[in-house]
Amino acid sequence: MKTVIEPKKQEWASLIKRPVMNLSEIYARVQPVMQAVQQEGDAALLRFTAQFDGVALQQIAVSEKEKAQAAGMLSNELKAAIEQAAANIRFFHSKQLTPAEVVETMPGVRCWRKSVGIERVGIYVPGGTAPLFSTVLMLAVPAQLAGCKEIVLCTPPQKDGTVHPAVLYSAQVAGVTQIFKAGGAQAIAAMTYGTESIPAVSKIFGPGNQYVTAAKMLAQQAGIPIDMPAGPSEVCVMADESANPTYVAADLLSQAEHGADSQVLLVATPDFNMPALQAELAEQLSRLPRNAMASAALENSTAVVLENIDDMLALVNDYAAEHLIISMNNATAIAEQIVNAGSVFIGHLSPESVGDYASGTNHTLPTNGYARMYSGVSVDSFVKKITYQQLTPEGLQAIAPTVIAMAEAEGLEAHANAVRVRM
Repeated sequence: MKTVIEPKKQEWASLIKRPVMNLSEIYARVQPVMQAVQQEGDAALLRFTAQFDGVALQQIAVSEKEKAQAAGMLSNELKAAIEQAAANIRFFHSKQLTPAEVVETMPGVRCWRKSVGIERVGIYVPGGTAPLFSTVLMLAVPAQLAGCKEIVLCTPPQKDGTVHPAVLYSAQVAGVTQIFKAGGAQAIAAMTYGTESIPAVSKIFGPGNQYVTAAKMLAQQAGIPIDMPAGPSEVCVMADESANPTYVAADLLSQAEHGADSQVLLVATPDFNMPALQAELAEQLSRLPRNAMASAALENSTAVVLENIDDMLALVNDYAAEHLIISMNNATAIAEQIVNAGSVFIGHLSPESVGDYASGTNHTLPTNGYARMYSGVSVDSFVKKITYQQLTPEGLQAIAPTVIAMAEAEGLEAHANAVRVRM
């Protein structure tokens, strides 16, 4: 992890620059997969699963028997942890549900807005190097709360052709209605176009590698909205002399172990104990099972030392991290000045891991600087807002002159007449 001390502001952009994907090359690989699934359906899915996952499947849908067996394959401790996390996520997200409020803009003119769940949503849960069953909870729980009637989950099979039991158990706890063994760009294509087994959905959610991300962008071009653009996972830690180097090292490594392309940024004051941090990183890294990935991520990571708190805030807000940890004195006050971040962790006892799993907030967050304009997943992500209005005779009488005058000024006589004939 390289350290840069008091860089000039004109150097900041290069310090916080994310890697740029070669989208043309990735699209060239993904588009034929998308087209094949659109044209061939299940046959293409089975072929790609054999080609990319090395698994010859007999059927794509997870059977009821497989779902029923999942609970017995997990320890009671893990099942209790999944249920506790689901309860916290459900409780936090339930507070995002708001009843329709009728507003009388003029006497007799009543307007309101109602949230209606998207009827069928698709959730993608990566397999790869780790079974991300926590993502099932983060996406399916708010979808269920939102009132989505169908929650379709796609996830790549393991080498034995099964889905990890923790994914299956989490899906049942969270209210997933259908589960399919399909991964990668082909799973996104299946949820976009539909196949004999997998129904087409109205919106697609979930993280994935660069091919999944490219497939989601192509799905968006095909008219299927997605949760947000996504890049590699990332964390930014702000630290001063009060920060514990052991904690900071653990926080940095918790993101670095996601993969070699994970983004790790430290923004520290000069009195932060940087030598102790470097020692802790080496010590903790040596004990990690995924140390090769974490080490590769750290090699491409940066620690920036800035004396001025305002400069630290400016740099952090410019970076717009997916996860931002504030390990500083007056952390709460500093957090109030954050305007660009996916999720903020305040103080020395708030590790990013709690948000990833069980505090209740959502871990599906904007990366790659998209926190400047995107929010993380919430109940709102799974609903559309429909507005309503209802007028009484008095209300129509009161508003008619305004509508008629405006319509006539725009040259839309039929609009004016639609009010006039009712008078």
